[in-house]
Amino acid sequence: MQKLNIGLIGFGTVGTGVVKVLKENAKVIQERLGAEIVLKKIADKDTTRDRGVEVDKSVLTMDANDIINDPSINIVIELVGGIEPAKTFIIKALKNKKHVVTANKALLSQHGEEIFKTAQGNGVDIGFEASVGGGIPIIKALKEGLVANKINSIYGIINGTANYILSKMTNEGGKFEDVLKKAQEKGYAEADPTYDVEGIDTAHKLAILINLAYGTYIKLGDIYTEGISKITPLDIKFAKEFGYKIKLLAIAKEEGGEIEARVHATMIPATHLLSTVDGVYNAIHLKGNAVGSVMFYGRGAGMMPTASAVLADVVDICRNINKNAAQRVSPLSYTEEAVRNVEIRHIENLEIPYYLRFSVLDKPGVLSRISGVLGNHNISILSVMQKDRKVGGSVPIVIMTHHAKEKELMAALKEIDKMDVVLDKTVYLRIEENLGGGE
Repeated sequence: MQKLNIGLIGFGTVGTGVVKVLKENAKVIQERLGAEIVLKKIADKDTTRDRGVEVDKSVLTMDANDIINDPSINIVIELVGGIEPAKTFIIKALKNKKHVVTANKALLSQHGEEIFKTAQGNGVDIGFEASVGGGIPIIKALKEGLVANKINSIYGIINGTANYILSKMTNEGGKFEDVLKKAQEKGYAEADPTYDVEGIDTAHKLAILINLAYGTYIKLGDIYTEGISKITPLDIKFAKEFGYKIKLLAIAKEEGGEIEARVHATMIPATHLLSTVDGVYNAIHLKGNAVGSVMFYGRGAGMMPTASAVLADVVDICRNINKNAAQRVSPLSYTEEAVRNVEIRHIENLEIPYYLRFSVLDKPGVLSRISGVLGNHNISILSVMQKDRKVGGSVPIVIMTHHAKEKELMAALKEIDKMDVVLDKTVYLRIEENLGGGE
C-alpha cells in the first residue's frame, strides 16, 4: 500500500489533536484513502512537554526546516498560528513543491493572495478548511458543494467566545465584564480577549469567506468591524421584548455590484435558526440563488473538531496526489483569470432598520424633540417603548426605526446627543430582519 508522508509544524492544542485523530482513526482513514498517511516529523520549540499522546521521539525536532527541506515529505501542516514565522514556513514549503495545510485565519486574511498565488505557481495545493468554523466544512461547501450558485448572502456566528458571552448574558443575565471573567475561568476566553470580543477574529474569518464566495481578495481593512464589549443587559432585555436576540454576526451580501462586508453586534429575529445558536457553537447561514438557504452548524474551535478539518484537507490532497491531480480545485474555486476586484459598500451607505436607546430626563416634550430630529434626517419611526418612569430622573426611551441610511442616522444621533435632556450617548444596534430564510 502506498505511503504518504506528512510533517507537522506546531505541536500545540490542534497539533496534538491531529496526532490523536491520526492514531484513533487510522483504519477508517486508510480505508477511505486507499493509502497510509505517515506522520514523519513533528517540529515544535518544546519537544519535551507531555501532550497526552504517545509519539516516537525520533520524529520530534525543534527545527521546522527539517520538515520543509525533507524531500520525502509530501504535505506540510502549519499550526504555529500568527503571521511570522508561519508565513515564512508556508511560502518556503510551497516553493519546495510541498502541499500545505493550515488553520491560520489571521495569515490567510492578510496574506492569502500571496500564499495562494505561490501555491498555484508551484503546482501544489493549499488546504485551509480549519481556518473558519473549526470542524464545520464550510470551506469545502463554498469551493465545491455550492459551486453552481451565486452567493447572495452570508451570515455567520463564527467566534465561540463572543457567542458564549452573549448567550450567557441573554439566558442567565449578568454584565459583559462579569460574564467575560467566567468565560476566561472556563478557558473559553483568552487572558487578552480583544481579538474575540472586538470582532477582529470574526473579521479574519469573514475575509476568507468573502474571498471564496465572490472570487476576490478583500483587504481586512475593508471589513467594518465592531465588537460586543458595549452590549448591556438592558439592551438584551429590550431586544427580547421586541422579539429579537443580539448576536455578533459576520455579514456579507452582494447587491447592485457592491459587497457589504461587516462585523458587529446585530439584532436578529428570535424566530430565526441563527438566534438558537448558543454557547461556543458556530453557525454559518448562506443563501445561494439556486440552492436557496442552507445553514452549517457545529463546534467552531477546539482540539478535535479543528483537527478533523485539518485532516480532511490532508486526505483531499492525498487523493489528488494518488490521481496525479494536484490543483484540481483552485484555492478560491475561481480560475485565476476570473478573480476580480470588488467594490465594498461603505458603512455610511448601509440602509437597514435600527434599534436606538436614549437615556433622557423624564419630562414632557422629550420624545417629540427626538422624533423631530430623526424626521429631519429622513428617519421614520416604527415603534417606541418607554418604561420605568422616574419623573425628573433618567429614563430609557427605545425607538425602532424603519430602514434608514447609516450616514443620516449618525448625523441625527450627533445632534440628539447634544440636547440638554439627553444624559448619555445614544446606544444603537443594527437590525437584520430578512436573513434569507431559516425561520
